[in-house]
Amino acid sequence: MSSSNNSSPLYERPVELLQQLIRCDTTNPPGNEAACIGLVNGLLTEAGIETVTHARTPGRPNLIARLRGRGACPPLLLYGHVDVVTTAGQAWQHPPFDAMVADGYVWGRGALDMKGGVAMMVAALLRAKAEQLDLPGDVVLALVCDEEAGGDDGAKYLVENHADLFKGIRYALGEFGGFTLSIGKQRFYLIGVAEKQMCSLRATVRGPGGHGSMPLRGGAMAKLSRLIRRLEQHRLPVHVTPAARLMFGGIAAGLPAPANVLVRQLLNPMLTDHMLDMLGANGRVFDPLLHNTVSATMVRGGDKINVIPCEVSLGLDGRLLPGYAPQDLLDELRHVAGHEVALEVERYGPGPSEPDMGLFDTLGGILREYDPAGTPVPFMLSGVTDGRFFSKLGIQTYGFLPMQLPPGFNFAQTIHAADERIPVEAVAFGTNAIYKAMARFST
Repeated sequence: MSSSNNSSPLYERPVELLQQLIRCDTTNPPGNEAACIGLVNGLLTEAGIETVTHARTPGRPNLIARLRGRGACPPLLLYGHVDVVTTAGQAWQHPPFDAMVADGYVWGRGALDMKGGVAMMVAALLRAKAEQLDLPGDVVLALVCDEEAGGDDGAKYLVENHADLFKGIRYALGEFGGFTLSIGKQRFYLIGVAEKQMCSLRATVRGPGGHGSMPLRGGAMAKLSRLIRRLEQHRLPVHVTPAARLMFGGIAAGLPAPANVLVRQLLNPMLTDHMLDMLGANGRVFDPLLHNTVSATMVRGGDKINVIPCEVSLGLDGRLLPGYAPQDLLDELRHVAGHEVALEVERYGPGPSEPDMGLFDTLGGILREYDPAGTPVPFMLSGVTDGRFFSKLGIQTYGFLPMQLPPGFNFAQTIHAADERIPVEAVAFGTNAIYKAMARFST
């Protein structure tokens, strides 16, 4: 488990482990996660940790490892995905699969989402094994494929076909959370306790077709432009969920006046949108946590340059707040889009409605020890994770991949973008925090 140029065990060098993971190109589609999973499997089995793999599709395995504890409490699940999104069309400062260390960062696709987190988990597990950590309960590590394309071959497959591997588990650590958010001079650690739900839709508009040489007024294309303009100009209604109340209440409690008063106003539906506009960059981060949302992402219509199409459709990436259903989003959209637009749900992935906060104080306490100046607060993720699948087994996921990020580092805009990178020091920070969580976990 040591390299030729460093005699220290690999778990003490999580950055090097992350580099090895990034250099496995697991762009999904097609995924090709086998080499990456095989790399980790080899490290774990060499260390004497029991593992098993299961695959729905050949070449796309999922790895489950178990480190035995003394049985004083149920197992703790650590899980993450090893597939990454495409880099096509992006201009990178450093090649996205070279995993270069430069300017204090590890650069590469997956550095944040989420091979950085996988490296933290694997390093913490290897350390626990090597140091014979007195674990209160078993620790189960699940590394899955296919998260970036919906999870059908990954977590969804495991939950539906190998649920016995997760028997008795109540809490899990996964993506995303534990990273820092700076508001003024105050540093907050956002620990994920909830996430929005996937609800993809298609909006269709129709109108008269014709020859391209005879322009039409009010056709399908014109209706599409009006729809996109309405979506641009109008937010959907404000909803203050229990998770949002926990998050913004916690942030307000950690801020001095008058900033604390301003943040609390986010929880007043009559003032929410006005306050979001006042908060600038942070307001843009908070906005989707207080609304159901849709983003126009795909347009289909017309197949010849000289034919005016009579039908055009718009793909909408819809995200529902916890506790809301597809019909709620359809009703809110119809109010904005008008009746000339046909709306249909294409895919819905339900998630848990309210978080189980039983492990929050333990995780928050660990972060306070490492950074007494930081304030841990509950966090709701605007995206979705594999947590929605594990929730069907009664498992509460905590987004806990702790990273102390430098001021001005925009976490949300770095994921999936060119120049994805993670601070070198953040990798060690997260590894140590996860190790301590394994040692202190109990129910």
